[in-house]
Amino acid sequence: MFGKLAADALGLSNVGIVVKPADYDKVDADDYIMHEDHEKIYFLIKSKSDEYCFTNLGLVHLDGTSATSKKRMLRRYSYHTHPISNVYLETAGTVDLDVEIKFTMGNEHYSIDVNKKHLEELKDLYKALVKISSTMHDNELALQHAKESLHVAQSTLSRVTGQQADVASQFKSINQYTFDWLEDIRYKYVVKDFGKVFEKYIHN
Repeated sequence: MFGKLAADALGLSNVGIVVKPADYDKVDADDYIMHEDHEKIYFLIKSKSDEYCFTNLGLVHLDGTSATSKKRMLRRYSYHTHPISNVYLETAGTVDLDVEIKFTMGNEHYSIDVNKKHLEELKDLYKALVKISSTMHDNELALQHAKESLHVAQSTLSRVTGQQADVASQFKSINQYTFDWLEDIRYKYVVKDFGKVFEKYIHN
């Protein structure tokens, strides 16, 4: 039913529409959301052949070969393994019927055409993706800086304690401390769930 409704709304083109939250359970992408792990849909664009589903954990893309084919390729890109960059929003000209949101996830480049009546909703998605991108960039710099600081501390400590007898015990102690420290840093700077960002910027 929803497929027919979307097809009617989109006409003959493959320009997408923004699906309202009340209709998330009617789209195919919902079947692949890991509700068991508290994954939640925050934004969904549907065209005749594709669905672009933005969750708190990543992008679920149902890639259709054509508007008439039932065959789909399911692709999932987690934010923490496919960082977002190069986010753009192209608004419509006087005669244009669509607007376009563009972004990169890891090595994947997306350019999604959406009916221009959904521009306000796309502005919210644009802001959310920009915020995720900047947060990941800042966290990557902080994580790299933390690792460099630890390396300097380890090198300094090894020179200070190198002449002492209990080398094995010191190595074990330093190694355990390093592991625990890196785990704490990773937990702080490697963000996997961006639900709070979507809740702040998405108002559909």
